[in-house]
Amino acid sequence: MRWLGALLIVCCTTAYGFYQARLLKERPQHIRQLRSALQSLEAEIVYGQTPLAKASINISKQLNGPVAALFASFSLKLTERKATANEAWEAAVEETWKSLSLKEKEKEVLLQFGATIGTMDRNHQQKQLKLTQTHLERDEEEARGLQERYEKMYKTLGVLAGLLIIILMM
Repeated sequence: MRWLGALLIVCCTTAYGFYQARLLKERPQHIRQLRSALQSLEAEIVYGQTPLAKASINISKQLNGPVAALFASFSLKLTERKATANEAWEAAVEETWKSLSLKEKEKEVLLQFGATIGTMDRNHQQKQLKLTQTHLERDEEEARGLQERYEKMYKTLGVLAGLLIIILMM
């Protein structure tokens, strides 16, 4: 019975370590997807002169995962005509935030972008999109560095923490 409990403890702590490592791995991927989506949004708005709701739904169809859900939710809120572009963007970010593996500073960048979306002419909107992409690029580089530095550590720490708990309990 003791060995079963010990095995359960090691499995749980190992699973938690791998979960934390997965979050570190997903963060740069989600930021990269956001940057790509914003580049597509820029092309749709500036060059294709596509309305914001239509551009957002097109982008959501090109992507998968939580970033696609963010743009799909944004498009849905815009087509319902119950909110301004800023309100729709904020609501979409809040709705999909838990599924995104991002930090608060990326949320701030997204919300700052949302405050200007749909309120400027195409040239200023393009500049705002570029600025947002630049911020996300910097955050992606930081996230990659953190992933390289800590991903393996979290996995190892999960196993070792379980072993430590077992040793202390015996």
